[in-house]
Amino acid sequence: MKIKIITDSTADIPKNIVESYGIEVVPLNVRFGETEFKDGVDIQADEFYEKLVSSSELPKTSQPSVGDFLTVYEKYASQGFDIVSIHLTGKLSGTMNSALQAKKQMKTKSEIHILDTQKASMGLGLIVLEAAKMVADGKNTKDVVNLVENTMKKSEVFILLHTLEYLEKGGRIGKAQALLGGLLSLKPLLILENGVVETLGKARTFKKGVLKLRETVNTMAPVAKLSVLYTTTPDFAKEFAQTLTEDLNLKEKPIVAQCGPVIGTYIGPGIIAVALLKA
Repeated sequence: MKIKIITDSTADIPKNIVESYGIEVVPLNVRFGETEFKDGVDIQADEFYEKLVSSSELPKTSQPSVGDFLTVYEKYASQGFDIVSIHLTGKLSGTMNSALQAKKQMKTKSEIHILDTQKASMGLGLIVLEAAKMVADGKNTKDVVNLVENTMKKSEVFILLHTLEYLEKGGRIGKAQALLGGLLSLKPLLILENGVVETLGKARTFKKGVLKLRETVNTMAPVAKLSVLYTTTPDFAKEFAQTLTEDLNLKEKPIVAQCGPVIGTYIGPGIIAVALLKA
């Protein structure tokens, strides 16, 4: 049986890697005023961050529709594919719900597995890539689903923000709410834990925050896979990736990836983040 790996645009997997594995990406939506864009299709990350900084209002985001998923699922089921659909945390988005509703409307002999990773960005993306590699190696559907479920337990995401402003305005601040109240000038270090944003620490300067992020990542050793994420500072992300490669003696080069428009709506410009899979 052929298997198709499907994810959503919050996975932030670089397009060249998506294409090399034949992964299908269902885009979420981001709206500035009355104009709506499909994440990574109608608007790319650099253009988005220019709009974000210059806009007086925070953009709005929304999950793919049930119809969006139905179109994709029917396309591959009709070609005889089993479907493994892997997505961001259902606690921060309705994307999982749209996928599940689409599955209910399907009439097919193909297996359709929809998995909530409780992660986002490359915390999700690294899981998707492990699944895609297993498909490329000819594994069966059950093995791929089991791998995803096991890999989710090894995934960690750490985010150093310049400000909590975007998370607060976007309503995705979760348990990091405790950092508010005159502390917006601090540089918060957050973790995506059990599908929600939680506080890991804070620093008075971004430089000190980077040191804290580095120390935190190093406590995760041994690390099997790693990605460094940025919104508007690619050169710094590349330098940080090299630093972590040396710290952790990584065998594989980290994936340096830019957070797309939907994730960027809530974390803002200037961030640095690390997603990893523990060995």
